[in-house]
Amino acid sequence: MNRTPLHDKHCALGARMIDFGGWDMPVTYADIATEHAAVRSRAGLFDLCHMGRVSVHGPDAEKLVQRAQTNDLDRIGMNQIRYAMLLHDHGGVIDDILVHRRDRDVFLVVNASNRERDLARLRELGQGLNAQVDDLSDEMAMIAIQGPASAAIAARLVDDIDIAGLGYYRLAEGRIMGQPSMVTRTGYTGEDGFEFYVPKSIVASLWDAALEAGQPEGLIACGLGARDTLRLEAGMPLYGHEITDDINPVEAGLMFGVRLKKDDYPGREVLTRVKAEGPARQLVGLVVEGRRIPREGYAVMLGEARVGHVASGTWSPSFETGIATALVDSKALAKAEAHGLEVDIRGRRASARIVSLPFYKRDGTGSLNQS
Repeated sequence: MNRTPLHDKHCALGARMIDFGGWDMPVTYADIATEHAAVRSRAGLFDLCHMGRVSVHGPDAEKLVQRAQTNDLDRIGMNQIRYAMLLHDHGGVIDDILVHRRDRDVFLVVNASNRERDLARLRELGQGLNAQVDDLSDEMAMIAIQGPASAAIAARLVDDIDIAGLGYYRLAEGRIMGQPSMVTRTGYTGEDGFEFYVPKSIVASLWDAALEAGQPEGLIACGLGARDTLRLEAGMPLYGHEITDDINPVEAGLMFGVRLKKDDYPGREVLTRVKAEGPARQLVGLVVEGRRIPREGYAVMLGEARVGHVASGTWSPSFETGIATALVDSKALAKAEAHGLEVDIRGRRASARIVSLPFYKRDGTGSLNQS
């Protein structure tokens, strides 16, 4: 099993480790609720070294990236970041990615489990172009600080990067611990946050420095368990759940990361048709009554008919109720307004209310923020 450069740090902190896509990763250090609450109210520190990091460079680099993914690189300014997807020809999602436009390359962050096939797809689409696709995952490390106090903590860790002046979904390059590094104002929690890209050789020292620098604000190390509850409350997709090889961006409600009116890319014609005709199924938010917890794969019922399935489900630490995303038949959604949906939880039905995503937004406008 793969280990990140921070594996020994996690073990020293008493983390419970699990297999996550072939990586030995911390799921929790104390407990999920404590780590979740720290990020919502103060700050949390995450190991993201398992994520894939890819540089596309050369004279045709931007042409290749424009050809490969769903967003419009021409609308992404220098040092800006955008969410995008790599698609199959039939419109299903190979992976969701972050596209960083830099002066020397286009830098991509991809999911750990999809890294190899993302690289293969990029190289396939790059045939005939003067562009090189380099996998930097083994030489570059990645950690994140997330939460309301993240900016104050991040500012203590950099040598010459203006954290206060760094805009949302922007990147800045400079030095950390004397080494060339990059910081982005991005995250996967619904809170303000920063992601740090540093040489592998200094990431353990940076981890320790972050824990020390964040002590006044109450920063704690957080595992994948809290990362999942945080991202689900924030309505953010997880590959293999809300998006898969067989779920397209129209169905998943991710068209903000898609530009249909740009040069051709795999899946564009299919998405154009599905958007015009309307998707046969749609991703929705569900709030389950009582204290029962919906889980991935549970059936969503309308009367005696199965009309969908839970994509992701959990107990929401912020709202103290069961929440889920579910892929539901579009025709059933109209009837559900009058009759309601249920989730089959281990053979027993639980009433579920349809709500808009996200459940949580830090400005207070999430569907459950207002309940």
